[in-house]
Amino acid sequence: MTITYDDFQKVDIRVGRIMRAEPFPEARKPAIRLWVDFGNEIGEKRSSAQITAHYTPDMLVGRQVLAVVNFPPRQIGKVLSEVLVLGVPDAAGEVVLIGPGHDVPPGGRLF
Repeated sequence: MTITYDDFQKVDIRVGRIMRAEPFPEARKPAIRLWVDFGNEIGEKRSSAQITAHYTPDMLVGRQVLAVVNFPPRQIGKVLSEVLVLGVPDAAGEVVLIGPGHDVPPGGRLF
């Protein structure tokens, strides 16, 4: 399926910094709860991510990630996930987070 650039523009992908990360043992699949700061315009948002194969909560704090910030919130167990943190699969299908190659200001929009 081909989309237009206007279609792409509807998806608001921003860079944020993980400020806090905690195990989420109540999730059906192993996950980590994240609090991601997207700067003054968007603020801090929460997410739940199935990223335990490659990451522990301690190694995530301070890391910059890309996330979709304009999906509606989604209830995942006891967590209201407000953003979708983005990743790509490794050879085994486990999530590898994506982020900028250099430190950038929080809230910057992907283009």
